Amino acid sequence: MTRTPAEATVFDLERVVCRLSELEAHAARAFTIGCGDWPLRGFVVRSGDAVRGYVNRCPHAGHALNLLPQRFLTADGALIVCASHGALFEKATGYCVAGPCAGRSLTPVALEVRCGFVLLAGSEELTELSGAPGGCSERASLE
Repeated sequence: MTRTPAEATVFDLERVVCRLSELEAHAARAFTIGCGDWPLRGFVVRSGDAVRGYVNRCPHAGHALNLLPQRFLTADGALIVCASHGALFEKATGYCVAGPCAGRSLTPVALEVRCGFVLLAGSEELTELSGAPGGCSERASLE
């Protein structure tokens, strides 16, 4: 089956994380997708052309990595840092290289870039990533 140009650019707006242009070359930003008590709270990080997503939850303490909005990276932008105890994670893999959770990893969120937008990959189930007991559907919010 051949797709028309219009069909090739159709995607689910509820899965939009951000515009790729809003994510600077070596930056990170938070996002929330879903509703109620259990939305998916994650963040995207960009390293050159690569974009990676992770659940915003420290594997050591279970809380958010950032204390301030959009503060996920070390001062030089080379690593992801947990603001509460200083654990350091590789941007490309989420693997903890130093700190109390060394050897553990952040929970990855599969992403895709289409038409200039960063989206949750179609294979991702929001309720599984967020820990939600049930599901709901609401547009993403950028934090």
